[in-house]
Amino acid sequence: MEELLRGLGIGELILKTEDKKKALDIFADSIKDCKKCRLHTGRKQVVFGTGNPYARVMFVGEAPGMEEDIKGYPFVGKAGRLLTDILKELGKDRERDVYIANVIKCRPPNNRDPMPDEIKACVPYLDFQVKIISPKVILCVGRFSMYYILNRFDQPKISEVRGKMHISRYGIPAFATYHPAAALRNPSLTDLIREDIKRVFEFAEGS
Repeated sequence: MEELLRGLGIGELILKTEDKKKALDIFADSIKDCKKCRLHTGRKQVVFGTGNPYARVMFVGEAPGMEEDIKGYPFVGKAGRLLTDILKELGKDRERDVYIANVIKCRPPNNRDPMPDEIKACVPYLDFQVKIISPKVILCVGRFSMYYILNRFDQPKISEVRGKMHISRYGIPAFATYHPAAALRNPSLTDLIREDIKRVFEFAEGS
């Protein structure tokens, strides 16, 4: 982590501020021109994260899609709108009650799956976001988020992992759920995603 901060030239700035929003703003500005992997050649912008940096709950998705790349915020396309609707049904607001980020900060071409070397290049940014936010619980949204955050090199199905609390690579409790994009293809998953999100907030509010 210290090496990352030194490389970005922001270590002292970050370490001197106790304001999480300011720390994230400094960090986001420092990586807006990132060229650590091939994805920089096709992106419109780095999609950093959004929401309340003081929230107890953090959602981590997989990668930006087309609308996210245009607008600069995660989960604002069709899948994101479904996620927002589920949060509203549960009485939660995405800007107040959760912080949302992705494993990959730049859109893969044609929304393909992120490649292993792209994930490796980008996850130090996610690691530092988690360090700043220090959530009480993380929800892994989608399989690539689950693989990385839960250290699941065996790459299980989400159906095998969801519904249970796990300890993440950060030592923070974590749950996993289906990506809302999967629910757009298979609406029966919507209820399961809602159930998982409800469980995560109940865990956070009880911890």
